[in-house]
Amino acid sequence: MNTKAPHFTLWAAAAGIVAAGLGVAAGELAAALLSPSLSPVSAVGSVVIDGMPAAVKDWAIGLFGTADKVAFLVSMAVVIAVVAAAAGVLELRRPPAGAVVIGLFGAAGLAAVLTRAQMSALSLLPPLLAAAVGILVLRALMVRIERWRDAATAEARAEAGAGVGAGVGAGAGAGAGAGTGQAGARRRDVLRSVGGGAVVGLAAGALAGSARGGQVSTAAVREAVQLPAAVTPAAPLPAGAELGISGLDPVLTPAADFYRIDTALSVPLVNAQQWTLKVTGLVDREIEIDFAQLLAKPLQESWITLACVSNEVGGSLIGNAKWLGWPVRNLLAEAGVQSGADMVLSTSQDGWTASTPLEALTDSRDALLAVGMNGEPLPLEHGFPVRLVVPGLYGYVSATKWVTELRVSRFADESAYWTDRGWSERGPIKLSSRIDTPSRGAAVDAGTLTVAGMAWAQHTGIRAVQLRVDDGGWQDAQLAAGISADTWVQWSARVDLEAGDHTLTVRAVNATGSEQDERERPVVPDGATGLHTVRINVR
Repeated sequence: MNTKAPHFTLWAAAAGIVAAGLGVAAGELAAALLSPSLSPVSAVGSVVIDGMPAAVKDWAIGLFGTADKVAFLVSMAVVIAVVAAAAGVLELRRPPAGAVVIGLFGAAGLAAVLTRAQMSALSLLPPLLAAAVGILVLRALMVRIERWRDAATAEARAEAGAGVGAGVGAGAGAGAGAGTGQAGARRRDVLRSVGGGAVVGLAAGALAGSARGGQVSTAAVREAVQLPAAVTPAAPLPAGAELGISGLDPVLTPAADFYRIDTALSVPLVNAQQWTLKVTGLVDREIEIDFAQLLAKPLQESWITLACVSNEVGGSLIGNAKWLGWPVRNLLAEAGVQSGADMVLSTSQDGWTASTPLEALTDSRDALLAVGMNGEPLPLEHGFPVRLVVPGLYGYVSATKWVTELRVSRFADESAYWTDRGWSERGPIKLSSRIDTPSRGAAVDAGTLTVAGMAWAQHTGIRAVQLRVDDGGWQDAQLAAGISADTWVQWSARVDLEAGDHTLTVRAVNATGSEQDERERPVVPDGATGLHTVRINVR
């Protein structure tokens, strides 16, 4: 007789999932109570992201956009569930193999935590607790499943023997394990234990979420921040900056709609009351400044459009905001930059780094230590309490969120997160444009059609935008009133179209007269090039 019948295997798999889930929940709860930055799941996820090939990251960003982190966490959950189910089956068939697998989960969490920038002895507790709880729960559930299996086997054998003596076929015991005898009692014990474990795991997970008091307290601190008025306020939006065309992105991107691309699986929670920024490296004197001191500086407002290097031609990983901050050049001047330096390595609270050309932080452009966005303190996910904002550079070399250190250095001596992964050292934003309306594949009526979109050439400015229908000539579009050379600009054009399929193509010309690069190139290593085209159907 097969004593490891299929239904026992399924229950063992369920036990593995419940055990792993309880272990993860225990580790996350411990992290939430101690410090959300100690999360084993976030640590493992960050290590996986760090080791992921750039091509895979680009594919994920292209496919999921700003939902890439949600997709990654779902994928992690699926992988954990599959491996945990296998661990449960192994523990039933070849103990303690399943417990070893759960232990390896904990070891992976421990190893990941050891790589984090804020690692301390306390950091070891959540992954160790997760492994211990997972192993103990798996073993406890497996004992119950084994007792059920043994009782069912004994009853089946007894019924088979009785059936043979009475002239009944051996199949009489087919229902063993679900009856009202000892096997039935053991079965109900397994049901209660596995089901109860699942409920406890869900409750612990929910409690871990609610126990992330750091997010609540950080949000409360943010709400209490009173930003001072800018000594140098930004000019109001000029009349005519908004063309008022349906389907066209607004000139000012609301914070809730602003793209977020970074490597942080969970948003770093930085208390502004405890935040400090250090200036180190090739400087005459190291400086440390806290949040109150920063707010006391003569702050300025600037309209600046930020863009992600992973933005494909025609993509949406770009946004424009009114930023409030203190010019970085003033801070560096106080520190006294030494000769020979050509780069500033900025570090985030979570250890992420960016290497910014020194000249971009010391010339006349509005490179800021930003504390405000669109009239409010920075949102948590966009770098509260302080981030870097640098016009004209892609974010991967400039837009460090939750910034904690500026290290004046040299490109020859140090490198940053993305440059270590094959991206260019210097990331000037490329001249680009896109069509917002009509959208790709749209069906429109024959006659006059309004085409509109955005164009940008940060820190250079836009001179003209041109539109082409099919293989025809280029026609100049109408430009909205520009805010500054550091922001994008809306454009529109009216074209007469006959029925049929048509292709619309846009290109931009910057303030120096250079035309947008028509050659199609991928985002790696320093940003995509090519012209945005939209194919539509005219009825």
